[in-house]
Amino acid sequence: MPTSAVFPRAPMRAGMYESFYLRAVSPREPVGVWIRNTVHKRPGAAPRGSVWCTVFDARRGRPFMHKLTTAALSVPSRGWIVVGEPRDAAAGADGPAAGAANAAGEGSFMGPGNARGACGAARWTLRFSSSEPELRHLPREWLYRAPLPRTKLTSPAPAAVFDGTFELAGRDPIELGAWPGMVGHNWGAEHAERWIWLHGVGFEEDPTAWLDVALGRVKVAGRLTPWLANGALSLGGARRRLGGLSARGLQVRESAQGCELTVSGEGGLVLEAIVRVPEQSSAGWRYADPRGGEHDVLNCSVAAVELRVRTPGAHAPTALTSAHGGAYELGMRERDHGVPIAPFEDG
Repeated sequence: MPTSAVFPRAPMRAGMYESFYLRAVSPREPVGVWIRNTVHKRPGAAPRGSVWCTVFDARRGRPFMHKLTTAALSVPSRGWIVVGEPRDAAAGADGPAAGAANAAGEGSFMGPGNARGACGAARWTLRFSSSEPELRHLPREWLYRAPLPRTKLTSPAPAAVFDGTFELAGRDPIELGAWPGMVGHNWGAEHAERWIWLHGVGFEEDPTAWLDVALGRVKVAGRLTPWLANGALSLGGARRRLGGLSARGLQVRESAQGCELTVSGEGGLVLEAIVRVPEQSSAGWRYADPRGGEHDVLNCSVAAVELRVRTPGAHAPTALTSAHGGAYELGMRERDHGVPIAPFEDG
């Protein structure tokens, strides 16, 4: 299904959020970038857009973080979303000039195959390609039209390859040459009460393998539901769905330092994952819900990932390891996690 922005169709009375995002990680060093173009709409109010820019380097400690929020928000003719005023973004222009930010302001363009923009001290011109079809995390298409779940998510490119340049003032330019990563899209009326997003690429044993799974807990009648997982694992060129309402044996242990989980998938597959966050390498952001309330959100896009995949009939589990190719995101209400939160308001 073609990827497109949802916010232009939101009724004025409704509250909603939407996010287009990408991550790319160096295949050689614990360096990665995470860029989000988001929409936040309070009930009865016009939507506002934000650009969130994070650069991870586990060798330097705390990541670079900056955010731009503006009323300048649109859908370009050949793209998904424009926040702010990146040069030529409204026309979806290509070519050497397309990556430069407009001198009049900052902003970010995202669309099929490319992203460009400027946010604070950061500038980027990125191209990406993917041979993988879209991953739609929810197991039934009608769930994307139903009121529940209140969060919908897809990955237009669950495994992508990035090229281009990322410039950060005071540092040498970062040249992306065949960096693995992904492109995601989510939207909804409110965030889950608690969530985990886990993405993995750059596995030593199978460079084509990838993992993309989201887990959430919601409140129903004032009580927190058990974890529910949805996503997929691609191994040896074959994609297997993970989780779902009928999945059994889901186990989750999560903290700011990482997580351990066990989730079942189609065909009797069982996945065990261990994720570890390098010290001081998490970004801390605050997300606002459209109808009020906030979550602290921790994201590390240079996390270490170890997977064990068990399938019926196999003599031994398949092991996959990625030294820094993981993205681990934890959304929560508590604020005693020990990770500094960036000084940018949301909403």
